[in-house]
Amino acid sequence: MAAPLSRRALLLATAVVAGTPAVAYAAGGGPGAAPRVPAALPDTPTPAAWSVRPFGLEDVTLGRGVFADKRRLMLDHARGYDVDRLLQVFRANAGLSTLGAVAPGGWEGLDGEANGNLRGHYTGHFLTMLAQAHRGTGEEVFAERITSMVTALTEVRESLRHDPAVLSTPGRFGAAAQNVRGSHQYVDLPAGVLGGASAITLAAWVKPTHAGDWARVLDFGDDTTRYLYLAARNGDGVPRFALTGSGAGGEQGLDGAAALPLDEWSHLAVTLADGTGTLYVDGAAVARNTAMSLTPAGLGPLAHHWLGRSHYPADPVFAGAFGGFDVWSRALSAAEIGALRDRRAADTPAGRGDLASYAFDETAGGTFADASGRGLTATLRRTWGGPSHPGFLAAYPETQFVELESMTGSDYTRVWAPYYTAHKILRGLLDAHLATGDGRALDLASGLCDWMYSRLSKLPAATLQRMWGLFSSGEFGGIVEAICDLHAVTGEAHHLALARLFDLDRLIDACAADDDVLDGLHANQHIPIFTGLVRLHDATGEERYLTAAKNFWGMVVPHRMYAIGGTSTGEFWKARDVIAGTLGATTAESCCAYNMLKLSRTLFFHEQDPAYMDYYERALYNQVLGSKQDAADAEKPLVTYFVGLTPGHVRDYTPKQGTTCCEGTGMESATKYQDSVYFAAADGSALYVNLYSRSTLTWAERGVTVTQDTDYPREQGSTLTLGGGSASFALRLRVPAWATAGFRVTVNGRVVPGTATPGSYFTVSRTWRRGDTVRVRVPFRLRVEKALDDPSLQALFLGPVHLVARDPSTALLECGLYRGAGLSGDLLPTLTPVSGKPLHYTLDGTEWAPFAEGSEDPTHAYFRRSEPRVVLGGTDSGVANPARDDGTSLLDEIWAAAPFRGKGALVAHVRSTVDAWVGAGLLGPDEGERVVRTARQASYAD
Repeated sequence: MAAPLSRRALLLATAVVAGTPAVAYAAGGGPGAAPRVPAALPDTPTPAAWSVRPFGLEDVTLGRGVFADKRRLMLDHARGYDVDRLLQVFRANAGLSTLGAVAPGGWEGLDGEANGNLRGHYTGHFLTMLAQAHRGTGEEVFAERITSMVTALTEVRESLRHDPAVLSTPGRFGAAAQNVRGSHQYVDLPAGVLGGASAITLAAWVKPTHAGDWARVLDFGDDTTRYLYLAARNGDGVPRFALTGSGAGGEQGLDGAAALPLDEWSHLAVTLADGTGTLYVDGAAVARNTAMSLTPAGLGPLAHHWLGRSHYPADPVFAGAFGGFDVWSRALSAAEIGALRDRRAADTPAGRGDLASYAFDETAGGTFADASGRGLTATLRRTWGGPSHPGFLAAYPETQFVELESMTGSDYTRVWAPYYTAHKILRGLLDAHLATGDGRALDLASGLCDWMYSRLSKLPAATLQRMWGLFSSGEFGGIVEAICDLHAVTGEAHHLALARLFDLDRLIDACAADDDVLDGLHANQHIPIFTGLVRLHDATGEERYLTAAKNFWGMVVPHRMYAIGGTSTGEFWKARDVIAGTLGATTAESCCAYNMLKLSRTLFFHEQDPAYMDYYERALYNQVLGSKQDAADAEKPLVTYFVGLTPGHVRDYTPKQGTTCCEGTGMESATKYQDSVYFAAADGSALYVNLYSRSTLTWAERGVTVTQDTDYPREQGSTLTLGGGSASFALRLRVPAWATAGFRVTVNGRVVPGTATPGSYFTVSRTWRRGDTVRVRVPFRLRVEKALDDPSLQALFLGPVHLVARDPSTALLECGLYRGAGLSGDLLPTLTPVSGKPLHYTLDGTEWAPFAEGSEDPTHAYFRRSEPRVVLGGTDSGVANPARDDGTSLLDEIWAAAPFRGKGALVAHVRSTVDAWVGAGLLGPDEGERVVRTARQASYAD
């Protein structure tokens, strides 16, 4: 047996096995310590269940061509994007300084879709992109960016493990306490802060940084029935003070006249005495209410005394800074209030608050001293308490995970796929570790799984099944695959046990029994489940996992697959074999193609069914390439979410609000184009060439290199040159299923005998030597693929390339193709090549171009086939093209017999076909003769 790949090469190419000891929390240095690279990364064998294995991205170098061009655009984005923006939401959640960074927005911001409930996922995608970029190019800039992100995330986790600490910021009169938006932190004052007073003054220096309606400066109360509060903004955007003993309907209040400015200090004060309340802003009275009969004393003892937090759970936590808070047991005069705007309270006639006085000038710790003399020390707290386990790491509180455990229906505005987000973070950290050897990344990944196990292992099986069955809220992405990969590294038994806690039994059992239950399911929620099941099979040997994954793949391909290789409509699957009936503006979610490629290659490791690689080529060369716009942008990856397949659809490369899942997987796809070009037999006896792509493979175990020189798919074939030493192995060259004629292989100029069966591998076994040259000829033919539920709705292909019409019309184009068909049956002669534009053609004045081109042209992926008259060799017979009841036309039946040895064979076939149709009463005798006469008179391309 040949020596196995190194752990890094194997794990990074496939996200699988290695065996190193588990890394303890915070081992070997503090959060900011330099990366700890293990002295050695031991080699490990390929999983026993695999009969082939992949190469690492570092083993395959991309040459010039469409893949390198698309990757270059994404690498520029990877180099240029400010990673502190991605880390902003993590730092905010931990109450750390965000370094002035602005969150990316969209799904990564608190103001994005569903309140940003998915924030953090994009950071995981970005880490994976950086890891792949580093491995694929060797550029240190990507490793440096990984290091900076891992350092920050280590600091975040360390902060979350402890009670919150003050974040000091410049204040109005010295230091102040910053409350970062997204930190969910507030100040908890002791009971008795109001002292039972009937008359009172409350005064605070605040610097709001976000215009959040109903964000509280203070809220003292029991619940939503008995309380008093001062809000920086009410529903109209102005300050409001109110108190009530009977809920919102019984509030007695004061409303300001103008909004407080953001990012500026404002002084707020409220006086209440003898039934009159007054609200002051910056020393000026802005509201007075002489009918305020309630008093703090009248409310009685209150349970909570909070600064920055509301008793109404939906209200936002105050975002900004506190520069001082004082409480007096009397109503200060207007003059006394006015003096407070220019000096510290202690330096004014009013003096410090006699009930409470906080300067918020602490620069460390988590408490605030009371200078009133009453010793009412305040404490900084999180609204959600803190993590249930030291391994927790997220960009939001643990509350989404907690709430999911009791949910019975989906609501992504409350809980949006928290375990999906955990998956992306886990995957990114593991990839970062494997790419750079940074032990801290492994520690973070391992701790994250330890935390998940601590939560999920305590739940009843029925609860887990209910959770994972919830649409969107219960989505967990590829977490099982990632956990299995981590288990292969750590060897921790509870990590493998954790992976099995995500089993969705009803789905697994149905697919294992080959019972198609996909109709109505959320597509991308379920595809990555099956890649995880294959990895569980690798780790456990349980056959139902692998069987379910194989059967599932067969339910999607071809039964729910569009021509470009994508699947889903509006993110969901419909009934089996319904293609035409599902076309719309929201078809083919890009994540689905990404995950179907992962599943296809993982299944191929077990069974070398060429259909898996035929699908891989289809989706990679069409949807995946075409989902990346051919433009540079430092701020955005420019990747589609949906690929609409309606007529005249224009691709949207800046989807939704940004930072979506599909943009994340798009970043990953564009940095791993070479991951499945070559595979090796597990015993080193064979090399599989799955894709024809300009590249160089370094097969270190066999001491050889293989260089492909090709412009495929602009070139119809490839030349492979062997380098290095000599080695004996079988070279297995994929014969695409669409390559129905003319596939030929030569070695050093000599034709290799054998039959090249479409949808197979052509094998050349020999002892290879330096300089050996293999030429593979893969002739393309123009062909159509018919929608399963409407044969007249068709897609046009030239070899692997899906050609789409560029036309602004929103109605289906009607096209005929038989009129120029050659004797081979190739429809290409009907089209006219566009000079200087490879793979571009015109048909009836409309340009057709590869789907893979990331343009913003309106396109038609499908067209309506229309062959109204019998035209042969460009000659119109004048006869209408008849059809059988099943839709098969006379021309369909004639050309179904192609290729023809010559014109005589074609004419003979036309005669026999016409005679049969005339005999069946489908064609008149005179019309039949005109068709035969046209066939004789016409000229045909080969």
